[in-house]
Amino acid sequence: MHNDLECRSSNSEEVDLLEFLEGIWQQKLLIFLVTIAVAAVALAYALLAKPVYEAKVFLAAPSSSDIADLNYGRTSQTGLEPFTSGKVFDIFVEHLNGESLRRRFFKEVYLPSMPTGQGAQGALYTAFNGAFDVVQLTGEPPRAYVAFRGRDPAVAAQWAAAYIDKASAAAKAELLHDVTREAEVRAGALQLELDNLRENGQRQRDDKVTRLQEALRIATTIGLENPPLINGEVSKALPSKMDGELTYMRGSKALAAEIANLQQRKSEDPFISELRDIQTRQQFYQGLVSAKRDINVYKLDGTIEQPDVPVKPKRNLIIALGVIVGFGLGCLIAALRYALKNMQRRRA
Repeated sequence: MHNDLECRSSNSEEVDLLEFLEGIWQQKLLIFLVTIAVAAVALAYALLAKPVYEAKVFLAAPSSSDIADLNYGRTSQTGLEPFTSGKVFDIFVEHLNGESLRRRFFKEVYLPSMPTGQGAQGALYTAFNGAFDVVQLTGEPPRAYVAFRGRDPAVAAQWAAAYIDKASAAAKAELLHDVTREAEVRAGALQLELDNLRENGQRQRDDKVTRLQEALRIATTIGLENPPLINGEVSKALPSKMDGELTYMRGSKALAAEIANLQQRKSEDPFISELRDIQTRQQFYQGLVSAKRDINVYKLDGTIEQPDVPVKPKRNLIIALGVIVGFGLGCLIAALRYALKNMQRRRA
């Protein structure tokens, strides 16, 4: 008995499904008309929508020759770490993605090109951000691309080139500033060392004059004008011992002449042993500060071409979606009509 009920229930469900499908099929003209109507709307949109073009520029890391001027003087001997092409390119990509550059390009290039009364700047900036992409690609050598989208293909290509130029100029300025500043700091540190050496040399000269003046007073007091003449072995060793407490044995004439010479000396530079080496190193870093550098922070991978095929709208995809959506909508309307008629028939 239970099996008979299940069989009747299954047969009833099959009959209901067949009736439902038959009811839908009877409205095939409605489904066809709805499909044609939606597809026609999709076709009209695909044909009437303004095309959007995308200018895409591929960029690669600079070669070693492109950054050779940047690495001038940066060796292990000078203590300056050389820049690699990858590091230089990363700095360039940071500027491509930088908010400051986007804002500046928006105000200087994008905003003046817009007709007046196009809306608030916030909305325009949002639209501008959606109009271009900066994508860094994986792999070696480092690569990236900049893509600008717009109604005018020529403008899109021009904006892509202009944006890259501005990012390149900003990256160059940062790199050259860092290189120059680093050399300035090292040159300044060496100048401080030179000043300390000169100041110390001056103090040593003043101390020597003081010691010689005391020796002169002693020599004058005992009436020793010239060094004593001693024959034999002692006379050879004595001059080397005429320092410290025995300095007065040089004689008052020699001491007075040496004091006068020291007091008239204009510079202690020739008498400071480390000074010339430090001056040479300082001049080297000063040369790095004033050196003119011509560098490139990227290499163009291909050419900047004006696009001739729009990326939007995608007509074939829009039409296909219109047909699918229209068919689905037609089937839905047919199913609702069938359900409504079935309810009315049961009530009657």
